[in-house]
Amino acid sequence: MMNKKEEEAIVLDFLPNGYMSDTRPSHMKTPIAQAVGKENFTILEIVPKKGVFLQPLEEAYIGEAKREKIHHINGKISYTKLTHTAKAELVHAIISLIGNHEAKFLEFFNKAQPLSTRMHVLELLPGLGKKHMWEIVEERRGEPFTSFDNLKARVKLMPDPKKVIAKRIMLEITGDEKHLLFVDK
Repeated sequence: MMNKKEEEAIVLDFLPNGYMSDTRPSHMKTPIAQAVGKENFTILEIVPKKGVFLQPLEEAYIGEAKREKIHHINGKISYTKLTHTAKAELVHAIISLIGNHEAKFLEFFNKAQPLSTRMHVLELLPGLGKKHMWEIVEERRGEPFTSFDNLKARVKLMPDPKKVIAKRIMLEITGDEKHLLFVDK
């Protein structure tokens, strides 16, 4: 699942005149967009084609085939390089992606395995401890979870799965998490 190149991205911020820190004259500056990949939540810096103006939360194809809006990808960037706007939009983009790909994240809950004899992958999710982990493992033995609502209904006091996953993805993007579950840095 990881290390697969991103095919599509969601624009987080568009800077038609490039970065403010760029001291070159305006006519030499290149428009820049900051985006997050839809598959592995990779933070990218992309350059739109001439005359293309991108909007926050707009989707853009960035794969190998002919791109309509994007000229090229400058590469991955760290969370610290994101603009304030991009950081604010990132949370909305992540929650939207989780909702649009519920089956992918349900599969995580249905198939997650122990990391070691003392720790389960499910315990890496914020707000889930041993008690929730055991309930999830026991409940999925009977039949797999079919939706986030189904998961919440079957596991007592289960926090909102979408928010739990979003928090974990943000931790992986912003911090030095030892185990990356959803993000390709």
